[in-house]
Amino acid sequence: MSWRSEHIWIELIRGSRKTSNFCWAFILLFGSLGFLLVGTSSYLGRNWILFFTSQEILFFPQGLVMSFYGIAGLFISSYLWCTIFWNVGSGYDRFDRKKGIVCIFRWGFPGKNRRIFLRFFIKDIQSVRIEVKDGISARRVLYMDIRGQGAVPLTRTDENFTPREIEQKAAELAYFLRIPIEVF
Repeated sequence: MSWRSEHIWIELIRGSRKTSNFCWAFILLFGSLGFLLVGTSSYLGRNWILFFTSQEILFFPQGLVMSFYGIAGLFISSYLWCTIFWNVGSGYDRFDRKKGIVCIFRWGFPGKNRRIFLRFFIKDIQSVRIEVKDGISARRVLYMDIRGQGAVPLTRTDENFTPREIEQKAAELAYFLRIPIEVF
């Protein structure tokens, strides 16, 4: 989502609150609880699961391994839920031609550097760069080359833009900022 006027362009960046992250977090949570339930029922010798009796799975080694997978899955699921709750990666890009300033803001993980805020002058931007990697895991990322600071990514690496979409986005930004485009 973005908002644009004659001199200001603000683009909102969606963080980790995506549908796919919610799906994976639920799948991992319920799957790991299932593994933990099977391991616990085999250890205690009680029939807590309708599909089979606790005598079908011995605690050593199957129940122990299932319990380990359940605990590991709970840790991974809790990590995903925390990133969703904190909305890591969300923020905005603000391009102000009138003041000649670009501001990039992102939320990170809690701590000293939770707020990631970059500010620089438009005159220091050398180019808008598109990095294209084709193949099995195709990747198209939009960068800004800043004099003295290197490349600053503007899009996430996991966003699957088509070549036409990434070119359109780069062309609009380059035209708005009046800077050249490079393709790598």
